[in-house]
Amino acid sequence: MSAPTHQNDSHNIDPVEEIVPMMPLVLPLAGGVLIFLLAFIAVFMA
Repeated sequence: MSAPTHQNDSHNIDPVEEIVPMMPLVLPLAGGVLIFLLAFIAVFMA
């Protein structure tokens, strides 16, 4: 079999691969916001 005559050299950008390097910052911030919101709801409901 021969190699295909037209190769797509452009790299498709994966959105997951774009976010992965930011995970060490995003996860703790999102966790902190979630804990704050849950604590606010608990105090408001009490």
